[in-house]
Amino acid sequence: MSISPITTEEFEYFRRMIYDYAGISLTPEKKVMVASRLAKRLDYYGLSTYGDYYRLVTGREHPQEFQTLVNILTTNETYFFREPKHFEFFREHILKPWRGDHFRVWSAASSTGEEAYSLAMVMAENLGMRQWEVFGSDLSTRVLDAARKGVYLLDRLEHMDNQYLEKYCLKGVRSHAGFFRVDGKIRNRVTFDQVNLKSPLPPNLGKFDVIFLRNVLIYFDQDTKKQVVERLVTALKPGGYFFVSHSESLYRVTDLLQIVKPSIYRKP
Repeated sequence: MSISPITTEEFEYFRRMIYDYAGISLTPEKKVMVASRLAKRLDYYGLSTYGDYYRLVTGREHPQEFQTLVNILTTNETYFFREPKHFEFFREHILKPWRGDHFRVWSAASSTGEEAYSLAMVMAENLGMRQWEVFGSDLSTRVLDAARKGVYLLDRLEHMDNQYLEKYCLKGVRSHAGFFRVDGKIRNRVTFDQVNLKSPLPPNLGKFDVIFLRNVLIYFDQDTKKQVVERLVTALKPGGYFFVSHSESLYRVTDLLQIVKPSIYRKP
């Protein structure tokens, strides 16, 4: 069955839906991307128009399809030790002087887990057997499933220091050649769960010493940026650090954080 091209009206349905649910702002230029990503689902259900698929998603017969749509439309580009200067600052200025009793970090858009595991490796190296943990969250259940497995292609490692690779990664053999798995002693310190940053935070989330919210704000409009950042700041301990991507800024987003250096902020 051939699929009719997506109309402006149909694109608007999906644009509004993902904005209301996740705060993600899809520009008109994303119309082609949305159509191509959703085409497989229309094909799967034997539908010929995007309007038919929208009605299916919002109907009652396929309650799981909405999460599938969210998984498809959320972007998940990541790799190990992305933006290395952040990990250097994290190690030198946060972990080395730390003298507390339980260190917690939140990777708030953890995707397939590379950022959370990168943080955990640095913590293992610098905090050793002390009490510490990493929490990773995302909207997409698909990437969270991948993160929990902790299995990756070896080509995801171009930014990883050899000492971390040898100490905390297990290279696959035979049918698993070309892959590696994050060692159990690291995986056991990292938990993953679904969190929608646009909704109230889970009541049992607790407080964090550091929050990484990188490469996320670019998908939000100004109002949503402010709401999301200020919601997350409530989960940050006083004196805690808040990281955004080098391409992002909290200028005119919130006055609840003080800038330490570009892309790194601190809660007074």
